[in-house]
Amino acid sequence: MSESVGPISGKADREKCWGARDNYWNCLSRHEEKLGKEKATEKCAELRKPYESFCSKTWVKHFDRRREYLKFRAKVESGENPLPEEKEFKISGYKPESS
Repeated sequence: MSESVGPISGKADREKCWGARDNYWNCLSRHEEKLGKEKATEKCAELRKPYESFCSKTWVKHFDRRREYLKFRAKVESGENPLPEEKEFKISGYKPESS
């Protein structure tokens, strides 16, 4: 992981951070649907470097979580179930008590 910048001191620093974040997020958005999350992350790795160097670690963590939340919310609002399908839970050798 890249070294994080010191405190973001002004508007110009914030704009650099936000621009790097937006470039990285746009790359992920373009590639995730076709390639999946893991491959898209690999493909966009070069854009993550400036994102991590222009933004503080806490901002990167916040923005990454926010992106996942926004994707989740969009699925909910579209009526899609964003949660994985429930699978029947079985414990090997377990037999429920009869009533």
